[in-house]
Amino acid sequence: MAKSLSYLAIAAIAGGLAIGPAVAQEEWRFAHEENPDDVQDYYAQEFKRLVEERTDGEVTVTIYTYGQLGTEDDLTELTASGAIQFSNASPGHLGTYVPEVQVLLVPYLLSDDPDVNKEVLTNSEALYEDLASDFQARGLTLYSVYPEGEMVWTSNEPIRSPEDLDGQRFRVMTSPILIEAYDAFGADPIATPWGEVYSGLQLGMLDMQVNPIFFIESAAFYEVQDYLIWTGEQEYTTTVVANNAFWEGLSDERREMLIEIREELADFIFDEQKRLNEESAERIKESRPEIEYIVLDDEEREAFRERAEPLADRLVEIAGGNSAAILDKLRDEIAAAEAAN
Repeated sequence: MAKSLSYLAIAAIAGGLAIGPAVAQEEWRFAHEENPDDVQDYYAQEFKRLVEERTDGEVTVTIYTYGQLGTEDDLTELTASGAIQFSNASPGHLGTYVPEVQVLLVPYLLSDDPDVNKEVLTNSEALYEDLASDFQARGLTLYSVYPEGEMVWTSNEPIRSPEDLDGQRFRVMTSPILIEAYDAFGADPIATPWGEVYSGLQLGMLDMQVNPIFFIESAAFYEVQDYLIWTGEQEYTTTVVANNAFWEGLSDERREMLIEIREELADFIFDEQKRLNEESAERIKESRPEIEYIVLDDEEREAFRERAEPLADRLVEIAGGNSAAILDKLRDEIAAAEAAN
């Protein structure tokens, strides 16, 4: 009897069932690209809490963190195929799958004002209507776009000008526009999976990398780099995507619920990412007091901004489709939000 019960228990766990009275319960799987307690995990955990609360437990959300279901590219493919319902898909990786999303990677595109970025990333027609159609053509629904914090360069040399980047092997994600961007800045860009970045920096195969400060702490890149450099380049943004068939199959009530949750999460994640990045910056400085923080002034930033100007036209060549129209509309929305703020 004990053996039989043990077998039933194992079968129940494997099948996602509970021993006892049958309960109609739906599981939504949500996979993201980061570690537990990183920004994407905070978003996913709050999404889970709100969904389960609003559905009175009829829906459970299972969260998968980095590596549990494969690489970043694997997550996008799993979502498009319907194996999972939601996933984070950051433009730096997603650019090979939905080329038009690389508009979000154009340096110095977003505003210096976080409130403007919050307004645009939450409500943009360029993103949620025009860009969303490109996602749909590839089996995905664009659910949300949100920032994870300002991009920060790490280096073993003090970088203040494009000339300082000469010969620097700079790790970038696999997006063609990112490779073009850091080449334009003056570096030698090398596309590298993030799981290989720490060892690459430690062993001298890479000289620099870029990420929000919370991720620099989480991945411990600061342990093998001597400088953190704020260039004002851009906010790191990520998208949350859903499987098209799943989204279209939802009842009107469920879809409306998810849209309301998205709006609530916009406020939540803007505050959380700011807190996480500030706390990470403080902890890194406490852990390594000798590490130097460099914040470029306006004149120094302008030298990099000028190098980035041709990238918009290059993006249109690389991404094709309606990327030019999306970029123009996004710029207009940013300008309008800045004027209104």
